[in-house]
Amino acid sequence: MSVASSQHLTTAHAVSVLGKDAGSVPLLDVNRQYQALRAELDKAISSVCESGRFVLGPECDELEKNVAAYCQAPHAVACASGSDALLLALMACDIGPGDEVLMPSFTFFATASAAWRLGAKPVFVDIDPATFNLNPELLEGLITPHTKAILPVHLFGQCADMPSVMAVAKRHGIFVVEDAAQAIGAEWEGRRAGSFGAVGCFSFYPTKNLGGFGDGGMMTATGSGLESRLRLLRAHGMQPRYCHHVVGINSRLDTLQAAVLNVKLRFLEDWIKRRQANAARYDELFAKARLTDFVSLPVADKRGRHVWNQYTIRVPDGRRDTLRAYLGERNIGTEIYYPIPLHLQQCFAPLGYEPGSLPETERAAEEVLALPIFPELTAEEQRTVVTAIAAFYGIERKL
Repeated sequence: MSVASSQHLTTAHAVSVLGKDAGSVPLLDVNRQYQALRAELDKAISSVCESGRFVLGPECDELEKNVAAYCQAPHAVACASGSDALLLALMACDIGPGDEVLMPSFTFFATASAAWRLGAKPVFVDIDPATFNLNPELLEGLITPHTKAILPVHLFGQCADMPSVMAVAKRHGIFVVEDAAQAIGAEWEGRRAGSFGAVGCFSFYPTKNLGGFGDGGMMTATGSGLESRLRLLRAHGMQPRYCHHVVGINSRLDTLQAAVLNVKLRFLEDWIKRRQANAARYDELFAKARLTDFVSLPVADKRGRHVWNQYTIRVPDGRRDTLRAYLGERNIGTEIYYPIPLHLQQCFAPLGYEPGSLPETERAAEEVLALPIFPELTAEEQRTVVTAIAAFYGIERKL
Protein backbone atom coordinates (compact mmCIF):
# COMPACT_ATOMS: atom_id res chain seq x y z
CA MET A 1 0.00 0.00 0.00
CA SER A 2 1.77 3.15 -1.18
CA VAL A 3 1.89 6.18 1.05
CA ALA A 4 -0.08 9.09 -0.12
CA SER A 5 0.86 11.83 -2.41
CA SER A 6 2.68 15.06 -1.85
CA GLN A 7 -0.09 16.18 0.50
CA HIS A 8 1.15 13.67 3.10
CA LEU A 9 4.72 14.88 2.70
CA THR A 10 3.60 18.48 3.11
CA THR A 11 1.75 17.49 6.28
CA ALA A 12 4.77 15.61 7.60
CA HIS A 13 6.98 18.62 6.90
CA ALA A 14 4.52 20.92 8.65
CA VAL A 15 4.49 18.90 11.84
CA SER A 16 8.26 18.56 11.57
CA VAL A 17 8.47 22.34 11.79
CA LEU A 18 6.02 22.35 14.67
CA GLY A 19 8.29 19.87 16.42
CA LYS A 20 10.90 22.58 16.80
CA ASP A 21 8.68 24.51 19.19
CA ALA A 22 8.90 23.86 22.91
CA GLY A 23 6.48 21.19 24.08
CA SER A 24 5.42 20.12 20.59
CA VAL A 25 5.92 16.69 19.04
CA PRO A 26 5.96 16.09 15.28
CA LEU A 27 4.25 13.12 13.71
CA LEU A 28 7.41 12.69 11.67
CA ASP A 29 10.67 14.62 11.39
CA VAL A 30 12.62 13.51 8.34
CA ASN A 31 15.23 16.21 8.94
CA ARG A 32 16.54 14.50 12.07
CA GLN A 33 17.42 11.41 10.06
CA TYR A 34 18.97 13.44 7.26
CA GLN A 35 21.21 15.43 9.59
CA ALA A 36 22.57 12.22 11.14
CA LEU A 37 23.51 10.84 7.71
CA ARG A 38 24.17 14.08 5.88
CA ALA A 39 27.83 13.51 4.99
CA GLU A 40 27.24 10.01 3.58
CA LEU A 41 24.11 11.04 1.70
CA ASP A 42 25.72 14.11 0.19
CA LYS A 43 28.67 11.99 -0.98
CA ALA A 44 26.37 9.40 -2.57
CA ILE A 45 24.34 12.08 -4.37
CA SER A 46 27.49 13.85 -5.56
CA SER A 47 28.79 10.61 -7.04
CA VAL A 48 25.64 10.20 -9.12
CA CYS A 49 25.80 13.80 -10.28
CA GLU A 50 29.37 13.31 -11.43
CA SER A 51 28.52 10.10 -13.28
CA GLY A 52 25.61 11.64 -15.16
CA ARG A 53 23.69 8.33 -15.03
CA PHE A 54 20.47 9.59 -13.54
CA VAL A 55 18.02 6.80 -14.44
CA LEU A 56 18.58 3.10 -13.65
CA GLY A 57 22.27 3.66 -13.05
CA PRO A 58 24.61 1.21 -11.27
CA GLU A 59 23.30 2.33 -7.88
CA CYS A 60 19.90 0.97 -8.93
CA ASP A 61 21.42 -2.43 -9.68
CA GLU A 62 23.11 -2.35 -6.30
CA LEU A 63 19.87 -1.46 -4.54
CA GLU A 64 18.01 -4.30 -6.25
CA LYS A 65 20.60 -6.80 -5.05
CA ASN A 66 20.63 -5.33 -1.54
CA VAL A 67 16.84 -5.32 -1.18
CA ALA A 68 16.47 -8.84 -2.57
CA ALA A 69 18.97 -10.12 -0.02
CA TYR A 70 17.37 -8.15 2.82
CA CYS A 71 13.87 -9.36 1.96
CA GLN A 72 14.99 -12.99 1.52
CA ALA A 73 13.75 -12.97 -2.07
CA PRO A 74 15.49 -14.36 -5.16
CA HIS A 75 14.94 -11.23 -7.25
CA ALA A 76 14.14 -7.53 -6.91
CA VAL A 77 13.21 -4.99 -9.57
CA ALA A 78 13.22 -1.24 -8.92
CA CYS A 79 10.50 1.11 -10.14
CA ALA A 80 9.34 4.69 -9.71
CA SER A 81 6.91 4.32 -6.80
CA GLY A 82 5.08 1.90 -4.55
CA SER A 83 1.88 2.58 -6.49
CA ASP A 84 3.62 1.60 -9.72
CA ALA A 85 4.97 -1.51 -8.03
CA LEU A 86 1.41 -2.69 -7.37
CA LEU A 87 0.30 -1.88 -10.91
CA LEU A 88 3.29 -3.60 -12.49
CA ALA A 89 2.89 -6.66 -10.27
CA LEU A 90 -0.71 -7.15 -11.37
CA MET A 91 0.24 -6.52 -15.00
CA ALA A 92 2.95 -9.17 -14.73
CA CYS A 93 0.35 -11.62 -13.41
CA ASP A 94 -1.88 -10.83 -16.44
CA ILE A 95 -4.66 -9.34 -14.32
CA GLY A 96 -7.20 -7.67 -16.58
CA PRO A 97 -10.88 -7.09 -17.43
CA GLY A 98 -13.22 -9.60 -15.85
CA ASP A 99 -10.73 -10.70 -13.21
CA GLU A 100 -11.34 -10.30 -9.48
CA VAL A 101 -8.68 -9.38 -6.94
CA LEU A 102 -9.33 -9.96 -3.23
CA MET A 103 -7.92 -7.25 -0.95
CA PRO A 104 -8.65 -5.33 2.24
CA SER A 105 -10.64 -2.11 2.10
CA PHE A 106 -8.71 -0.69 5.06
CA THR A 107 -5.63 0.39 3.14
CA PHE A 108 -4.25 3.21 1.03
CA PHE A 109 -5.98 3.91 -2.29
CA ALA A 110 -3.20 2.51 -4.51
CA THR A 111 -3.97 -1.07 -3.46
CA ALA A 112 -7.36 -0.97 -5.16
CA SER A 113 -6.58 1.51 -7.92
CA ALA A 114 -3.93 -0.83 -9.34
CA ALA A 115 -6.57 -3.48 -10.02
CA TRP A 116 -9.22 -0.98 -11.14
CA ARG A 117 -6.91 0.64 -13.71
CA LEU A 118 -6.43 -2.75 -15.37
CA GLY A 119 -10.16 -3.30 -15.64
CA ALA A 120 -10.22 -5.85 -12.82
CA LYS A 121 -12.70 -5.82 -9.96
CA PRO A 122 -11.48 -5.20 -6.40
CA VAL A 123 -13.29 -7.53 -4.00
CA PHE A 124 -12.95 -6.15 -0.50
CA VAL A 125 -12.30 -8.36 2.51
CA ASP A 126 -12.96 -7.33 6.11
CA ILE A 127 -10.08 -7.09 8.58
CA ASP A 128 -8.94 -8.76 11.77
CA PRO A 129 -9.78 -6.08 14.35
CA ALA A 130 -6.66 -6.85 16.39
CA THR A 131 -4.05 -6.43 13.64
CA PHE A 132 -5.98 -4.33 11.07
CA ASN A 133 -4.86 -6.82 8.40
CA LEU A 134 -7.01 -8.83 6.02
CA ASN A 135 -8.88 -11.65 7.79
CA PRO A 136 -7.83 -14.83 5.93
CA GLU A 137 -10.80 -16.77 7.32
CA LEU A 138 -13.07 -14.74 5.05
CA LEU A 139 -11.25 -15.47 1.79
CA GLU A 140 -12.83 -18.80 0.88
CA GLY A 141 -16.34 -17.35 0.96
CA LEU A 142 -15.39 -14.61 -1.51
CA ILE A 143 -13.59 -16.67 -4.16
CA THR A 144 -15.40 -17.13 -7.46
CA PRO A 145 -14.39 -18.55 -10.86
CA HIS A 146 -13.27 -15.00 -11.72
CA THR A 147 -10.85 -14.65 -8.79
CA LYS A 148 -7.33 -14.39 -10.13
CA ALA A 149 -5.32 -12.93 -7.23
CA ILE A 150 -5.23 -12.09 -3.54
CA LEU A 151 -3.58 -8.82 -2.57
CA PRO A 152 -2.94 -8.81 1.20
CA VAL A 153 -1.59 -5.64 2.79
CA HIS A 154 0.99 -5.71 5.58
CA LEU A 155 -0.52 -2.70 7.29
CA PHE A 156 1.30 -0.33 9.66
CA GLY A 157 4.44 -2.52 9.59
CA GLN A 158 2.95 -5.92 10.48
CA CYS A 159 2.67 -8.92 8.18
CA ALA A 160 -0.70 -10.36 7.34
CA ASP A 161 -1.17 -14.07 8.14
CA MET A 162 0.66 -15.17 5.00
CA PRO A 163 0.68 -18.96 5.54
CA SER A 164 -3.12 -18.89 5.70
CA VAL A 165 -3.36 -16.62 2.65
CA MET A 166 -0.92 -18.76 0.67
CA ALA A 167 -2.80 -21.94 1.56
CA VAL A 168 -6.04 -20.51 0.15
CA ALA A 169 -4.26 -19.29 -2.97
CA LYS A 170 -2.64 -22.68 -3.55
CA ARG A 171 -5.96 -24.50 -3.24
CA HIS A 172 -7.49 -22.29 -5.91
CA GLY A 173 -4.45 -21.78 -8.14
CA ILE A 174 -4.41 -17.99 -7.89
CA PHE A 175 -1.66 -15.41 -7.58
CA VAL A 176 -0.65 -13.65 -4.36
CA VAL A 177 0.79 -10.13 -4.60
CA GLU A 178 1.98 -8.67 -1.30
CA ASP A 179 1.44 -4.99 -0.61
CA ALA A 180 4.41 -4.51 1.69
CA ALA A 181 4.69 -0.75 1.19
CA GLN A 182 4.73 -0.10 4.95
CA ALA A 183 6.47 -3.26 6.03
CA ILE A 184 10.01 -3.68 4.75
CA GLY A 185 11.77 -5.90 7.29
CA ALA A 186 8.56 -7.23 8.83
CA GLU A 187 8.45 -10.98 9.36
CA TRP A 188 6.03 -13.86 9.83
CA GLU A 189 7.57 -16.89 11.52
CA GLY A 190 11.02 -15.78 10.39
CA ARG A 191 10.16 -15.06 6.77
CA ARG A 192 10.36 -11.50 5.52
CA ALA A 193 7.56 -9.53 3.91
CA GLY A 194 7.89 -9.82 0.14
CA SER A 195 9.18 -13.40 0.19
CA PHE A 196 5.81 -15.20 0.21
CA GLY A 197 3.81 -14.20 -2.84
CA ALA A 198 4.59 -14.14 -6.54
CA VAL A 199 5.51 -10.46 -6.17
CA GLY A 200 6.09 -8.22 -3.16
CA CYS A 201 5.58 -4.47 -3.56
CA PHE A 202 7.48 -1.84 -1.56
CA SER A 203 7.41 1.93 -1.35
CA PHE A 204 10.31 4.25 -0.56
CA TYR A 205 8.16 7.33 -0.04
CA PRO A 206 9.85 9.60 2.54
CA THR A 207 7.44 8.63 5.35
CA LYS A 208 8.28 4.93 5.08
CA ASN A 209 10.70 3.09 7.38
CA LEU A 210 13.14 3.10 4.47
CA GLY A 211 12.33 6.41 2.82
CA GLY A 212 14.05 8.20 -0.03
CA PHE A 213 14.13 11.84 -1.06
CA GLY A 214 11.01 11.45 -3.20
CA ASP A 215 9.04 8.66 -4.81
CA GLY A 216 10.54 5.23 -5.38
CA GLY A 217 9.47 1.61 -5.32
CA MET A 218 10.67 -1.98 -5.50
CA MET A 219 9.19 -5.34 -6.46
CA THR A 220 10.53 -8.62 -5.12
CA ALA A 221 9.83 -11.67 -7.25
CA THR A 222 10.03 -15.34 -6.39
CA GLY A 223 10.42 -16.53 -9.99
CA SER A 224 12.82 -15.54 -12.76
CA GLY A 225 9.99 -15.43 -15.30
CA LEU A 226 8.13 -12.79 -13.33
CA GLU A 227 11.34 -10.85 -12.73
CA SER A 228 11.99 -10.62 -16.47
CA ARG A 229 8.41 -9.58 -17.12
CA LEU A 230 8.55 -6.87 -14.44
CA ARG A 231 11.73 -5.47 -15.97
CA LEU A 232 10.12 -5.43 -19.39
CA LEU A 233 6.89 -3.79 -18.21
CA ARG A 234 8.59 -1.02 -16.20
CA ALA A 235 10.30 0.33 -19.36
CA HIS A 236 7.51 0.52 -21.96
CA GLY A 237 7.80 -3.20 -22.74
CA MET A 238 11.01 -2.42 -24.57
CA GLN A 239 13.86 -4.92 -25.10
CA PRO A 240 16.15 -4.18 -26.85
CA ARG A 241 15.88 -0.43 -27.33
CA TYR A 242 12.92 0.61 -29.52
CA CYS A 243 11.65 -2.96 -29.80
CA HIS A 244 8.38 -3.26 -27.86
CA HIS A 245 7.05 -6.74 -27.06
CA VAL A 246 4.19 -5.62 -24.81
CA VAL A 247 2.67 -2.30 -23.78
CA GLY A 248 4.32 -1.41 -20.49
CA ILE A 249 4.62 1.83 -18.57
CA ASN A 250 7.41 4.27 -17.78
CA SER A 251 8.39 3.47 -14.20
CA ARG A 252 12.15 3.62 -13.85
CA LEU A 253 13.86 4.44 -10.57
CA ASP A 254 15.99 7.57 -10.42
CA THR A 255 19.61 6.77 -9.63
CA LEU A 256 19.71 9.57 -7.05
CA GLN A 257 16.98 7.80 -5.07
CA ALA A 258 18.83 4.49 -5.26
CA ALA A 259 22.04 6.13 -4.02
CA VAL A 260 20.20 7.58 -1.03
CA LEU A 261 18.47 4.29 -0.27
CA ASN A 262 21.68 2.27 -0.46
CA VAL A 263 23.09 4.46 2.30
CA LYS A 264 19.94 4.28 4.39
CA LEU A 265 19.44 0.53 4.04
CA ARG A 266 22.53 -0.08 6.16
CA PHE A 267 20.79 1.63 9.09
CA LEU A 268 17.34 0.11 8.66
CA GLU A 269 17.74 -2.63 11.29
CA ASP A 270 18.83 -0.07 13.88
CA TRP A 271 15.86 2.13 13.03
CA ILE A 272 13.51 -0.85 13.36
CA LYS A 273 14.90 -1.58 16.83
CA ARG A 274 14.32 2.05 17.80
CA ARG A 275 10.75 1.92 16.52
CA GLN A 276 10.18 -1.28 18.49
CA ALA A 277 11.61 0.36 21.60
CA ASN A 278 9.34 3.36 21.08
CA ALA A 279 6.31 1.08 20.72
CA ALA A 280 7.23 -0.74 23.94
CA ARG A 281 7.68 2.59 25.73
CA TYR A 282 4.25 3.75 24.58
CA ASP A 283 2.75 0.53 25.95
CA GLU A 284 4.41 1.17 29.31
CA LEU A 285 3.40 4.84 29.42
CA PHE A 286 -0.23 4.12 28.53
CA ALA A 287 -0.38 1.45 31.23
CA LYS A 288 1.27 3.74 33.79
CA ALA A 289 -1.21 6.50 32.99
CA ARG A 290 -4.05 3.99 33.32
CA LEU A 291 -5.31 4.91 29.87
CA THR A 292 -6.02 1.41 28.62
CA ASP A 293 -9.59 1.72 29.91
CA PHE A 294 -10.08 4.62 27.50
CA VAL A 295 -8.08 3.68 24.39
CA SER A 296 -6.99 0.39 22.84
CA LEU A 297 -3.32 -0.14 22.07
CA PRO A 298 -2.02 -1.79 18.90
CA VAL A 299 -1.43 -5.55 18.94
CA ALA A 300 1.75 -7.16 17.65
CA ASP A 301 1.08 -10.76 16.58
CA LYS A 302 3.62 -12.97 18.38
CA ARG A 303 4.14 -15.04 15.23
CA GLY A 304 5.74 -12.12 13.46
CA ARG A 305 8.09 -9.16 13.72
CA HIS A 306 6.32 -5.80 13.75
CA VAL A 307 8.44 -2.95 12.33
CA TRP A 308 6.06 -0.18 13.46
CA ASN A 309 5.65 2.08 10.49
CA GLN A 310 2.72 3.38 12.53
CA TYR A 311 1.71 3.14 16.20
CA THR A 312 -2.08 3.17 15.86
CA ILE A 313 -4.37 3.37 18.86
CA ARG A 314 -8.15 3.02 18.85
CA VAL A 315 -10.27 5.77 20.38
CA PRO A 316 -13.81 4.46 20.92
CA ASP A 317 -17.12 6.16 21.72
CA GLY A 318 -16.85 8.68 18.89
CA ARG A 319 -14.12 10.69 20.61
CA ARG A 320 -11.28 10.13 18.13
CA ASP A 321 -11.68 13.39 16.22
CA THR A 322 -12.09 15.40 19.42
CA LEU A 323 -8.91 13.89 20.86
CA ARG A 324 -7.04 14.58 17.65
CA ALA A 325 -8.12 18.21 17.67
CA TYR A 326 -7.09 18.48 21.33
CA LEU A 327 -3.62 17.13 20.53
CA GLY A 328 -3.35 19.35 17.48
CA GLU A 329 -3.98 22.43 19.64
CA ARG A 330 -0.95 21.34 21.66
CA ASN A 331 1.18 20.90 18.51
CA ILE A 332 1.26 17.11 18.81
CA GLY A 333 1.20 15.51 15.38
CA THR A 334 -1.21 12.68 14.61
CA GLU A 335 -2.78 11.18 11.51
CA ILE A 336 -5.79 9.06 10.61
CA TYR A 337 -4.94 6.09 8.40
CA TYR A 338 -7.63 5.73 6.97
CA PRO A 339 -10.78 7.81 7.56
CA ILE A 340 -12.85 6.48 4.63
CA PRO A 341 -12.53 2.78 3.74
CA LEU A 342 -12.03 2.06 0.06
CA HIS A 343 -15.33 0.21 -0.33
CA LEU A 344 -17.15 3.42 0.62
CA GLN A 345 -15.12 5.75 -1.63
CA GLN A 346 -17.22 7.49 -4.26
CA CYS A 347 -15.08 6.25 -7.15
CA PHE A 348 -15.83 2.63 -6.22
CA ALA A 349 -19.59 3.16 -5.86
CA PRO A 350 -20.22 1.03 -8.99
CA LEU A 351 -19.06 -1.98 -6.98
CA GLY A 352 -22.24 -1.71 -4.92
CA TYR A 353 -20.91 -1.73 -1.36
CA GLU A 354 -23.10 -0.14 1.31
CA PRO A 355 -22.29 1.13 4.83
CA GLY A 356 -22.22 -1.84 7.18
CA SER A 357 -20.95 -4.30 4.58
CA LEU A 358 -17.49 -4.50 6.19
CA PRO A 359 -18.19 -3.80 9.88
CA GLU A 360 -14.68 -4.23 11.32
CA THR A 361 -13.16 -2.09 8.60
CA GLU A 362 -15.71 0.66 9.16
CA ARG A 363 -15.28 0.57 12.93
CA ALA A 364 -11.52 0.88 12.54
CA ALA A 365 -11.92 3.87 10.23
CA GLU A 366 -13.94 5.61 12.95
CA GLU A 367 -11.50 4.85 15.78
CA VAL A 368 -7.88 4.74 14.61
CA LEU A 369 -5.33 7.43 15.42
CA ALA A 370 -1.63 7.18 14.57
CA LEU A 371 0.87 8.66 17.04
CA PRO A 372 4.51 9.66 16.42
CA ILE A 373 6.75 6.57 16.27
CA PHE A 374 9.75 7.57 14.10
CA PRO A 375 13.19 6.27 15.21
CA GLU A 376 14.55 9.63 16.37
CA LEU A 377 11.55 10.30 18.63
CA THR A 378 12.72 10.91 22.19
CA ALA A 379 11.40 9.38 25.39
CA GLU A 380 10.52 12.88 26.61
CA GLU A 381 8.46 13.50 23.49
CA GLN A 382 6.60 10.25 24.05
CA ARG A 383 5.84 11.27 27.62
CA THR A 384 4.50 14.56 26.27
CA VAL A 385 2.17 12.68 23.92
CA VAL A 386 0.80 10.31 26.55
CA THR A 387 0.54 13.04 29.21
CA ALA A 388 -1.58 15.10 26.82
CA ILE A 389 -3.86 12.13 26.08
CA ALA A 390 -4.21 11.50 29.80
CA ALA A 391 -5.12 15.14 30.36
CA PHE A 392 -7.80 14.85 27.67
CA TYR A 393 -9.42 12.12 29.77
CA GLY A 394 -9.01 14.11 32.98
CA ILE A 395 -6.11 12.03 34.29
CA GLU A 396 -3.29 13.92 35.98
CA ARG A 397 -0.33 11.61 36.45
CA LYS A 398 3.40 12.15 36.31
CA LEU A 399 5.04 9.93 33.73
